[in-house]
Amino acid sequence: MSFSQDLAPILDVVKRIDPSFGSVDPEQIASHAEDAHRYASGTAKDRFLLSAMRLLALSGNGHTCLIPNDAIHVLPLRFVTVGTSVFLTKASTPVAEFAPCKLVAVNGVPVKRIERAAECLLAGTSQRKRVIGPLLFAWPAALVHLGCASSGDKTQYQFETGDGHTAKANVSISDAVPASEFYPSNEHGQVDPVWSPNGFVAIHDYADDGLALTLPSFFDPDERAFPEAIDRAATWVRSRRDGVLVIDVRGNTGGDFLATMPLIDAITESARTNGCAVLVDKFTFSAAIVFVAILRYRLKRKLLIIGEDMGDGLRFFAEGGLIELPASGASIRYSTALHDWENGLADQTTPPEIARQIVAAGKLEVNRTWVTTPFDATPKDVLYRQLINDLA
Repeated sequence: MSFSQDLAPILDVVKRIDPSFGSVDPEQIASHAEDAHRYASGTAKDRFLLSAMRLLALSGNGHTCLIPNDAIHVLPLRFVTVGTSVFLTKASTPVAEFAPCKLVAVNGVPVKRIERAAECLLAGTSQRKRVIGPLLFAWPAALVHLGCASSGDKTQYQFETGDGHTAKANVSISDAVPASEFYPSNEHGQVDPVWSPNGFVAIHDYADDGLALTLPSFFDPDERAFPEAIDRAATWVRSRRDGVLVIDVRGNTGGDFLATMPLIDAITESARTNGCAVLVDKFTFSAAIVFVAILRYRLKRKLLIIGEDMGDGLRFFAEGGLIELPASGASIRYSTALHDWENGLADQTTPPEIARQIVAAGKLEVNRTWVTTPFDATPKDVLYRQLINDLA
């Protein structure tokens, strides 16, 4: 099968549609496009997809990428980056007995060396690469491409268990399953790949001490439930002006930040006295980052950012859409509009409704580093209570 029909929309994105390629050397684009064309003419689907990943990663823009999840098979292992380490969180083979555990090496090659080799395939910040990169550790074709090919039918993994011991396990390549079973296209970083948000807002009331809001997603395809949830959260926030406020947007991959403005207004009014803490992580993306940026701009030092760097910086290209590739079954996400929340700038590509809201938030530096691991079973209610007590 030829994948030339898949290459056409990819080249259209790179050369015409997506403004994030505007600063890329044309000769570099031409060189990688030639590689992709060569593999598109062959029958090795995975090799073509890897070449397309590298081409699209040239933009350096995390929103612009090839998403191979629906087109490839992987070993039945789910890897997720926690902090800067890769963890096995779930498996459908005997390897499951080790989960959760830290990944040390694949086929004798250390994880860090594989990550360095994979950087050219992954676009965006180092944090975004840590979000989408773990898929490569379970993708046999990618392991070959990255210089750690398996010996025969077995792929050997070396792990470090929770008690500090080392374990090795072999997984048969013939056990491979569709990647989407273990790696959702919209990676959320949860232990279980089938996790989905349970509602848009969870309210945790600690009486006079404070209030915590969990905001797992800003994406509502029906555009009805989300505004209602935001209004309800805003009402709660306005009713509790004397307590500490904690907002949790870890794992929130975005959606419609404009619909969150009533809550942003309520937080701004209520947090001016006691301040506000917001929890973020590398799985905080897009509209959730904008949500934090506006709060930082409005509250200044009254906003305490706790966690780790988010999945993007404050200057990125977004909007755009998704194109399904008919021959391979993969898809590409492209961008059409500039968002510059660091400097407060817009250009002709920025939608007017977004340009009207853009502010110069500066650098969103984390005030307190805090990352949990799969070994930490502390319930959210207990965590929020601890934070509120610390901040009171």
